[in-house]
Amino acid sequence: MLTITTLKEILAEPKTIVITTHYKPDGDALGSSLAMLLWLKARGHQVQLIVPSDYPSFLHWMPHQEEALIYTDHQAQADQLIKQADLIFCLDFNGLGRTHDMQGILRESQAIKVMLDHHLVPEDFDDFRLWDTDAAATALLVYDFIVNLMDDRASITPEIASCIYTGIMTDTGSFRFQSTTAAVHLTVADLILLGAKNAEIHDLVYNSSSENRLRFLGFCLLNRLQVLPQFNTAYFAITKEDLLRFNITTGDTEGLVNYALSISGIRLAALIIDRTNQIKLSLRSTGTFPVNEVCATYFNGGGHRNAAGGHDDLPLAQVVDKFKSILPSYQEQLTL
Repeated sequence: MLTITTLKEILAEPKTIVITTHYKPDGDALGSSLAMLLWLKARGHQVQLIVPSDYPSFLHWMPHQEEALIYTDHQAQADQLIKQADLIFCLDFNGLGRTHDMQGILRESQAIKVMLDHHLVPEDFDDFRLWDTDAAATALLVYDFIVNLMDDRASITPEIASCIYTGIMTDTGSFRFQSTTAAVHLTVADLILLGAKNAEIHDLVYNSSSENRLRFLGFCLLNRLQVLPQFNTAYFAITKEDLLRFNITTGDTEGLVNYALSISGIRLAALIIDRTNQIKLSLRSTGTFPVNEVCATYFNGGGHRNAAGGHDDLPLAQVVDKFKSILPSYQEQLTL
């Protein structure tokens, strides 16, 4: 592993750098990546952000997001840029598999790989690691990297502050999750001092739904919500026909699982979606119930204790049955 001193020396001279993040980037992934893009560019580096896929429309307002190269649309160009890179910054993911189609070219690359992440059990692919599972968001680690490790708080512009703020806000559920510590609030206060317009950012992210999305949410709450009171569990099972009916696009299902978790007494919530080629699961929990363990054990996934995801190749109905079948083994934890 490189030391921070060595990394500082490497970054003291202009380099060709690629920044990337996980498939279907969320607010933390894109916010962290854009903040790092702007900071590295200001230091004289040649930098390209490559994202493995598209991302939600409610993030299209973010500073310089139009510079992101979407891998699925520009694979040949992206592969060439990765081959030419001196360094690759890997943000908000701990295993190359989370980049989906990009993982092969990333593994082949001889570039120095810098990982900033807060997920459990990182894969050993990186040369420098800023990793903290207690961090509420990777964006917090980007702030720490710039301000503390690089001693460069003065370089944080309002645009960079806005990107970091967005990452923290979205990954803490607007600062309501248990991960939102006093230290998080102090960092957020500093970002506001540095120019992040908190109310405006919240409005851009959370008050930009399409009519289709709102009607889809209503449909799901009325027709797809199932409650299993004996297990303090609730779930949505969404068919591919549901997605087509409401013309659902990337990001439109964001936050739906939290409606199930908001029911009084519910400790475990699941969103199970038929994405045609695979069934995707998003699990949320309260207290100490480990949804990351459930996803890792049964659904080829992982994540955090209270927020995790996975996937399955079985048909939707069978995945739902599988999910329900594992609940008895967790009944004691779910009904404490």
